[in-house]
Amino acid sequence: MGEIVSNENRVSNENGIGVTGESTSVSVRYFAAAAEAAGCSKESVELPGRATLAVLAEALEQRHGAPMARVLSVAAFLVDSELTRDRSRPAGGQVDVLPPFAGG
Repeated sequence: MGEIVSNENRVSNENGIGVTGESTSVSVRYFAAAAEAAGCSKESVELPGRATLAVLAEALEQRHGAPMARVLSVAAFLVDSELTRDRSRPAGGQVDVLPPFAGG
């Protein structure tokens, strides 16, 4: 799959994602099934101030639909170089979405 980069993806919903006020731009990188679900290898997402990974996941599901929801249900996250599955953690400046990898 060729690299597709989207820097203009802004998400807005009833929880205030993308509305004016204090916000943070999170650089999201996708790998394997996550990249396939997103249709790109990376994008920038605007989130409210100190948003958590749960808020980021909701924004990604809203933007990319059911395929992304399925990936995120089993994915881990690399947040500013630290591996986590804890969605209550702040999203950080860079988040990698890491679906389970097959192989041996």
